[in-house]
Amino acid sequence: MELLPIFLDVRDKPCLVVGGGRTARRKVSSLRRAGAVVRVVSPRLIEELSVLAAAGDIEHVARPFHERDLDGALLAVAATDDPEANRRIARVARDRGIPVNVVDQPGECSFIMPSVVDRSPVVVAVSTSTASPVLARLLRSRLESLIPAGYGRLGELCGRYRETVKSRFAEQRDRRRFWDRVLQGRVAERIFSGHLEEASAIMERELAAEPDTLMGEVYLVGAGPGDPDLLTFRALRLMQQADVVVYDRLVAKPILDMARRDAKLIYVGKERNNHAMRQEEINRLLADLAKAGHRVVRLKGGDPFIFGRGGEEIDTLAAQRIPFQVVPGITAASGCASYAGIPLTHRDFAQSVTFVTGHLKDGTIDLNWEQLAQPSQTVVFYMGLVGLPVIVDKLRTFGVSADMPIALVQQGTTHKQRVYTGTLSTILEVVEKDRPKPPTLIIVGEVVRLREKLDWFRAPEHPEQGATTPILPDS
Repeated sequence: MELLPIFLDVRDKPCLVVGGGRTARRKVSSLRRAGAVVRVVSPRLIEELSVLAAAGDIEHVARPFHERDLDGALLAVAATDDPEANRRIARVARDRGIPVNVVDQPGECSFIMPSVVDRSPVVVAVSTSTASPVLARLLRSRLESLIPAGYGRLGELCGRYRETVKSRFAEQRDRRRFWDRVLQGRVAERIFSGHLEEASAIMERELAAEPDTLMGEVYLVGAGPGDPDLLTFRALRLMQQADVVVYDRLVAKPILDMARRDAKLIYVGKERNNHAMRQEEINRLLADLAKAGHRVVRLKGGDPFIFGRGGEEIDTLAAQRIPFQVVPGITAASGCASYAGIPLTHRDFAQSVTFVTGHLKDGTIDLNWEQLAQPSQTVVFYMGLVGLPVIVDKLRTFGVSADMPIALVQQGTTHKQRVYTGTLSTILEVVEKDRPKPPTLIIVGEVVRLREKLDWFRAPEHPEQGATTPILPDS
């Protein structure tokens, strides 16, 4: 049976709990916190429920369940110690179209009761779809520490001013920008510090101020090498604020999924000899979007300033006086090498590291091969898979030993990561046999010998899990 993620407003509504034990007590407690009018049907009650009944906080019907107990109930909970009795209660409730929750029998449930962080009117529910209630409670406890009580007061203030803001700003984009500024600025700070009157006064001044000019802003954001867990907090925050996300081919889908749900996504990816949009067109697109008042995330794989052409893009923005920010990301060399168990520097093997682009132009790679052939260093080639034969030939021509270790890291940090190792004399044979696919990073140096000892990352068995499996609340 499929369980739907729905919310019911049970405030001042009659809700039925059948059972008088500890499990019933937990359900009663949850319903009472939500403001429900609770009726408990059970021949006997544990002491905690008896105290509530004696105080008039719950209604107690001291007998076994009868179908008429469901009359007028918004929902029902079957929490007896008898699984067969619980199934019968669930069957009767479903026949009458009443949502029912059955303890420890997920197949009988038509709804589930999540663990809740209550900062009314802000409420966060965490569910594992009955897979692990203990995990749901663990996540709730972590969220409790991240969401202070002040968020409830902030939510109340937003509710008071919602219609005023709506009438003040005709465009949804302008309303969103106003709320972003309020919820992350001085109003929120005064709420969290307990100065409610000051917060209201600042809110009034914000509403009376002239609206922002139409000019938007561009955020040049490094998306890292693939694993979404490697995004920075700042990158994630700006992705949640952006109206438009302009992204490259190497940006992983799980990272795109972290953008705001209603943001417009524009693909401008470039492959070898196949550009969805030329660089000059991308530069112009970013400027035009910002001039139209949009907040734009330019999402680039790795770090935008390491072979990412980020400098060219912000040069255009700076020339047109368009506001921009740059958010560094973990570059592919660092991320892929780490996940492959290859330290880029090591005092016994390499005292320096060099990043170079192996992207071919007119069939050649114009690099300082004499410098790259120097000992005691690690050389990392970006975009060098197609040019691997040239790289191997040039390094050997300029004196690098045929026994020099080399590694190819395919789609590093993701669930598709594969690492191919060999030496300059054997790697072409390895590649010919298995044919790795881009994006693939090439690492040349004695540090590659450490991989066998330091290899730690294992991609998950199920590709849909991603490189790592982040613990997230169920939707």
